[in-house]
Amino acid sequence: MKTLNWGILGTGYIAEKFANDFKFVFNGKLTAVASRSVEKAKKFATKYNIEKYYGSYEDLLNDKEIDVVYIATPHTTHAELSIKAARKKKHILCEKPMSVNYPQAMAVINEVKKNKVFFMEAFMYRTHPQTEKIISLLKEKVIGEIKIICSEFSFKSNFNEENRLWNHKLAGGAILDVGTYCVSMSRLIAGVAVNKNFEEPVEIKGLGKLAKTNVDELAVGIMVFPSGILAQMSTGICVQQENSLKIYGTEGEIYVPLPWFPGLDATESKIFVIKENKKEEIVVKPQKPLYAIEAEKVNEWILNGKTEAEYPAMTYQDSLNNMKVLDKWRESFGFNYEFEKNNVYISTI
Repeated sequence: MKTLNWGILGTGYIAEKFANDFKFVFNGKLTAVASRSVEKAKKFATKYNIEKYYGSYEDLLNDKEIDVVYIATPHTTHAELSIKAARKKKHILCEKPMSVNYPQAMAVINEVKKNKVFFMEAFMYRTHPQTEKIISLLKEKVIGEIKIICSEFSFKSNFNEENRLWNHKLAGGAILDVGTYCVSMSRLIAGVAVNKNFEEPVEIKGLGKLAKTNVDELAVGIMVFPSGILAQMSTGICVQQENSLKIYGTEGEIYVPLPWFPGLDATESKIFVIKENKKEEIVVKPQKPLYAIEAEKVNEWILNGKTEAEYPAMTYQDSLNNMKVLDKWRESFGFNYEFEKNNVYISTI
């Protein structure tokens, strides 16, 4: 069977998780890694038994043996690196958010279409069987008609103005880092309710608290969908929440304790259906770890000649619409980044 050669751009936490899971991928090989520091790249390559390492992202993109790149760099580099990768005819799996804003996202999608390469925004929960099971339960109307979606994703990070999470120049803050999960899941669920792959809100209202570095350390939002469904979202980088998903319908509730990181180490995940004071436990048992499932699906789509993912993973339009909502959420409480005023890329390459 044909396999694809992968290169990782970036050596941070998420790149480590991806590389660790990649050893379970049967239709791909992790061949190269790049960092802005050759020392970091070499250390990463040694740890994960990767053959090649580069001290610049461009050097990896120039490697003709690399078929697919996984972009795991800071937010402000995602659009620029995706465009550069597309021009080098590399297929792309890009960490979320795919860009800082909608105009950048459009530039990326235009470039990948022009160069006819695969592109997917790396919402790994969208490729996991737990998400497919949630969709199946909703389509079966086990809780009747969907009325309210409640999602939260936040974590406790100690303030450090140099850290990307708190750095305004690196598009830090909660909404782009983890609030985007809540938006994407809510749009997915609202879509199921009306027999669409995803649905867009007709109204978005939000509030946020800015840190002294002028990034959103806390944010909440409400979306109103054409069907009347309300979605509540809560996110932050300075506080730990339960990070669960609750879907309320006319006949009950679906509760998902781990919507974003189901089965991290190929462990089982659980969905609870609560009706008439009775709780039914549904167990989902994946065959492989979370990021291995994601990478295998990307390989499968590429080898089948596709340039975008299949539902319920993120398609071009799903990602574009998601970015549009993220822009509106930030705009609803007057939060934007200084560099957006001139609509320019901020590059740390």
